[in-house]
Amino acid sequence: MTDQPTPNDIQRAEDLRQRLTDHNYRYYVLDDPQIPDAEYDRLFRELQALEQAHPSLKTPDSPTRRVGGSAETTFEAVTHRIPMLSLDNAFSDDELRDFDRRIRDRLKSDDEVEYVCEPKLDGLAVSLHYENGVLLRAATRGDGYTGEDITENIRTIPSVPLRLRGNRVPGLVEVRGEVYMPKSGFEKLNQSLTARGEKTFVNPRNAAAGSLRQKKPSVTARRPLEMCAYSVALEDESAMPPTHWEGLERVKNWGFRTNPEMRLVKGVEACLGAYRDLLEKRNDLPYEIDGIVFKVNSLALQQQLGFVSRAPRWAIAQKFPAQEELTVIEDVEFQVGRTGAITPVARLKPVFVGGVTVSNATLHNMDEIQRLDVRIGDTVFVRRAGDVIPQVVKVLVERRPDSAEVVTLPPDCPVCHSDIVQIEGEAVARCSGGLFCPAQRKEAIRHYASRKALDIEGLGDKWIDILVDRGLVTTIADLYRLKKSDLTGLERMGDKSASNLIQAIDQSRNPVLWKFLYALGIREVGEATAKAVASHFGSLEAISQADEESLQAVPDVGPIVAGHIRSFFDQTHNNETLQALKEAGVQWQEEEITAAEKPLKGETWVLTGTLSTMTRDEAKAHLESLGAKVAGSVSAKTACVVAGEAAGSKLAKAEQLGVKVLGDEAFIEFLTRHGIA
Repeated sequence: MTDQPTPNDIQRAEDLRQRLTDHNYRYYVLDDPQIPDAEYDRLFRELQALEQAHPSLKTPDSPTRRVGGSAETTFEAVTHRIPMLSLDNAFSDDELRDFDRRIRDRLKSDDEVEYVCEPKLDGLAVSLHYENGVLLRAATRGDGYTGEDITENIRTIPSVPLRLRGNRVPGLVEVRGEVYMPKSGFEKLNQSLTARGEKTFVNPRNAAAGSLRQKKPSVTARRPLEMCAYSVALEDESAMPPTHWEGLERVKNWGFRTNPEMRLVKGVEACLGAYRDLLEKRNDLPYEIDGIVFKVNSLALQQQLGFVSRAPRWAIAQKFPAQEELTVIEDVEFQVGRTGAITPVARLKPVFVGGVTVSNATLHNMDEIQRLDVRIGDTVFVRRAGDVIPQVVKVLVERRPDSAEVVTLPPDCPVCHSDIVQIEGEAVARCSGGLFCPAQRKEAIRHYASRKALDIEGLGDKWIDILVDRGLVTTIADLYRLKKSDLTGLERMGDKSASNLIQAIDQSRNPVLWKFLYALGIREVGEATAKAVASHFGSLEAISQADEESLQAVPDVGPIVAGHIRSFFDQTHNNETLQALKEAGVQWQEEEITAAEKPLKGETWVLTGTLSTMTRDEAKAHLESLGAKVAGSVSAKTACVVAGEAAGSKLAKAEQLGVKVLGDEAFIEFLTRHGIA
């Protein structure tokens, strides 16, 4: 038996409800939070504890009612007092002009009509009823006359006020709006569903509708739903403001979110301007829209214009080009990306979607094909949003023909016929012929010439594109066969520039082993791994002959990296390119000392601040050549911190932990003692 609440408990509960409601409004409606999340959570838990101790303190508008109970809802039928009619659609500028002309003809006026332009959110229309400011009931649109009671689920949406704000709240009021799911929330929801092996949603609208119709409000409470209000009706019609725009302002003051993209304009040409502006913004908005709604602003004119059987005469929706359509997969082909990724591409029966005719769509990878259960011959949903590559988002299995073919990964690269490798646990399959594969040619050369690899100065992206496109370079070995005369004929390549580039290429003929290994672009082999492998084996020949078990004996090399290295050297084309490099005069330097002989083997060093005589990368390279591992943070296991000018928190932590510190000059002396001038 719980104690009766004291006057202090009653007052504290009321204060907490008011504070939480205000903070909720600022966070979800105004996007202007006044307290951190942790403080909100503390206030929320305090109110929960009070209500649990004293159930009589619970109120219908308490913020704790948003959490959602475990009891299932029944979705009872609700009859709309005012029908939620649909809107007529305009699909072209001329159709919108015809709509405006019909309005002016019916009003017998040549004056320009004032319209409210509202983004048409792609969600689920709902009707919310408030009595004396408190949420009484919420219902779906249904067939326009009868909907479903979703009150308990609506209560879980943070942007829906459980009590209207302000002192002058009408006795009975109905607010209508759209419940939707933002794009970011939709992506996260689908990711979490995929991780749990559950069915994903096709688009944010389906996700919003499915979330609102969950039988357990506790599930709805976990879904990232929001609501925007777009109309209001009062039982006492004489209390309504004279215009729709003013009605929206009133709704906003009661604590509802309204769309910031709404605008008030005069005349149909201004409406068309609003349409074009919103269409241009469409893909950058954080939520999906499928058009724009135009409403006559004056409520008196709305009443004069009236309704047809299923729609108001004073409003119309001008639709944007559809972003989803149905079509048939006629074939699946595999493309090779610049990094060797093998991407399945659906060849589609051409369909007009997202404003263009689409005949291809990405299927991402084999895992996605299996998740969607895509087969050649299937009827599918294809989605295209703006500049996003069209993608298949759903298969209509019920339309699958008996002749549908299962999609399988090809045994070798469709471009160069090297082996296709798919490491266990990775979604992406890749071509292993990185040095040879024409699809990866430019990327292989870019990486080989990059600053951290062989640092061929002057060989940037532009010149790589020109050299490859002109057929002067097909593999990295061809770089060393270039002559000055090959370059001087190129546009914007003068005599001096050609000489400088040839000289820079020549200077890269004798790289240290680890840099050369890194420059080969073997997947997952970064600088640190290349240094460790080169140091362990001492020669490229030893590395190329090592089995996966031997490779895993190198620190930081696990089975995945070992598999990538072994796969690279197993490809005939890659070995042919290495031989061509030798024949072109490239001779990589082998390691002169083993890891066991290095004085800093097993030690972790940290660099901080600005050094006077070398860059951070140069200092790191010197330390690694002595066997040290260079880390980015200081811990008790750090052997030494090198502190240059303006050393910050890392130096302070080293001093706190008692870690050895070398200043700029002391570090130079240290390197000199170890033969590094």
